[in-house]
Amino acid sequence: MQQGIVYAALAYGLWGLFPLYFRLLAEVAPLEVLAHRFIWSIGFLLLILAVLRRWAWLGPALRTPKVLGLFVLSATLLSVNWFVYIWAITNHRVLEASLGYFITPLANVLTGALVLRERLRPAQWGAVALAALGVGWMTWQLGDLPWVALVLAASFSMYGLVRKTAPLGALEGLTLETMLLAPLALAGLLWATSQGLARFAPADWDVKGLLIASGPVTAIPLLLFAAGARRIPLSVLGMLQYIGPTIQFFLGVWLFHEPFSPTRLQGFVLIWCACALFSAELLWRSRQPAAPDPSA
Repeated sequence: MQQGIVYAALAYGLWGLFPLYFRLLAEVAPLEVLAHRFIWSIGFLLLILAVLRRWAWLGPALRTPKVLGLFVLSATLLSVNWFVYIWAITNHRVLEASLGYFITPLANVLTGALVLRERLRPAQWGAVALAALGVGWMTWQLGDLPWVALVLAASFSMYGLVRKTAPLGALEGLTLETMLLAPLALAGLLWATSQGLARFAPADWDVKGLLIASGPVTAIPLLLFAAGARRIPLSVLGMLQYIGPTIQFFLGVWLFHEPFSPTRLQGFVLIWCACALFSAELLWRSRQPAAPDPSA
């Protein structure tokens, strides 16, 4: 239990610090950063698989059209999420990115209701309504839909839905996703280099090192999260998941000095209340005695 909390907290903490990392790559186009992220991730993941000798899943997965189709979809959703996030960080939208990850858990339950026909409990509906009110308030008052937050939340919740139905584990699934997109990323980088558009070759070695390190930087938090999620209850995971966006929020306000008007604060407060209601209901449900099995 304690080990699982440490793993999950480390994963969310690292995700929260990502703006510091990607801001150092502001001179590189977000699409090129995304391509490097896939290319160096697949190298790192294949190295881990080689050390663990976990190759038995690969052949059946590549020979099964349904599995390939699911992971093409999940890889596409993941690439959209990563690209928008990188764009947001390098374009001074850290606060809006943090907003997206604050509402992601609520987007998850709403996706379950709309796609899987799961029944939401009253407190969950209340949390979703509060979050929608917060987004609507900021849109109305500021005249600008927080599309970065909505795209991040929607893409990650849909990604979670697809991965929930996919048959592979965290390490294997991420490897297959990056394996499917890495050739496309490599082809794009080679074309951009031939046209003189890529920044990797002329960049200083510190930028080259950051791009190469984007593989381990991407994979390590995901592996820590997978290790933690297997060891702790969903209620505890639900509490820890706000570590990342909270760190991002404080980075955006105090370090990057992004504008944070009273109107935006009011919208955030509504969404924080939604997160608190969602977490409190999750914690309360986890402490209720299990219903007796009628078949027993």
